[in-house]
Amino acid sequence: MIKLVNISKKFDDRFIYSNFSLDISENEITCLLGPSGIGKSTLLKLLSGLSLPDSGSISGLNQKSCSYIFQEPRLLPWLTVYDNLDFVLKHHYSNSQERHAIIQHYLDLTNLSDDSARMPNELSGGMKQRVSIARAFACPFDLLLMDEPFNSLDVNLKQSIISSFINLWSHSRKTVVFVTHDVDEALALSHTIHIVRQNPAHIVYSTKIPYTLIERPHHQNAINDIRKTILDRL
Repeated sequence: MIKLVNISKKFDDRFIYSNFSLDISENEITCLLGPSGIGKSTLLKLLSGLSLPDSGSISGLNQKSCSYIFQEPRLLPWLTVYDNLDFVLKHHYSNSQERHAIIQHYLDLTNLSDDSARMPNELSGGMKQRVSIARAFACPFDLLLMDEPFNSLDVNLKQSIISSFINLWSHSRKTVVFVTHDVDEALALSHTIHIVRQNPAHIVYSTKIPYTLIERPHHQNAINDIRKTILDRL
């Protein structure tokens, strides 16, 4: 369990968080749902260690390694799909055969094997984001942080990328913290959803989803009921 206890963080004279507390279950996907600009990305920076709280404590991280999926794919434009993954993995695995096996595994899981030799400028937006997701999962990590990674995708493409993500997570079952302003993304991917409001950021409602990621399409009526409750609280 990762625990944030009475976290405070301010920029200039504005408190982003004040005495904010949150429990994050391991091996599950925890979602912070709320509008842009309320401090969701700041929380990810606190969890990653890129930013430190002004007061309060974060426990359970210890020496946990983090992987990140951003809104933009952030691929290196001069490297192929394969080499974008290899570039990151070289920092963790010196054996090229071991890296090749890992890369091929994640390209297979994201249906990118046939595109491994293509350059980023030859890929669609959705394919670029799939490469970004494959790269994040390929790296050894304990905690995956996702900063609205589906924000720029259209509805059909988003569903395809989410399916790829579910496939990857089902094979690893890592701890994930996911921030979004999209209710349907939250319902598709999260085990626990926390609705966050600002001034300063605070949780106004939390709910656990009673079905696995794979089961959800088969329980649409129940998911729609949860969706309505969430919309009423936003």
